[in-house]
Amino acid sequence: MEKIIERLRSTFEVMAVKKQRDDLYFVTVPKDQAISVVTHLRDMEGFSHLVMITVVDWNEKGIFKLNYIVHNHDLHADISIVTNINRENATMHSAHHLWAQAWTYQRELKEMYGIDFPGSPRVDENFVLEGWDNVPPMRRDFDTLKYSEETYFQRPGRMTHDPATYMKQKLYPDE
Repeated sequence: MEKIIERLRSTFEVMAVKKQRDDLYFVTVPKDQAISVVTHLRDMEGFSHLVMITVVDWNEKGIFKLNYIVHNHDLHADISIVTNINRENATMHSAHHLWAQAWTYQRELKEMYGIDFPGSPRVDENFVLEGWDNVPPMRRDFDTLKYSEETYFQRPGRMTHDPATYMKQKLYPDE
């Protein structure tokens, strides 16, 4: 894996490398190089399996950390290519031309986080949230409590408890 990382460093603008385990590395690259790095890993380094595309919402920093996790079956190893994209103009190049299943992840990320992947098949179709017109629900600035209070009504006999107090009463009733 170290040799692969060195080849990436010599070819691309690698901003950071984090070794999680001997068989798992996180490599941060600029947004405009992410798809090229993933393509290189697939075509030149044997990382033929797209494990998933996922995202971390860094609301405080105004970015999404987009992760392309790829697997090399011969090495039994994974590399995650990480890139930062702006939350306000959340767009990224599509990877569906590399792996057919990438469009599914991209479609989900568009619906749940509002990240657009122009040119990706069916990216603008509803995935799960038919008719949704609110802030994408997986963004950290989506207020789930407010949404629940505005959308659902309180049923008679239903109570809301503070979890810490409620568990303390249930586990230690004599204190």
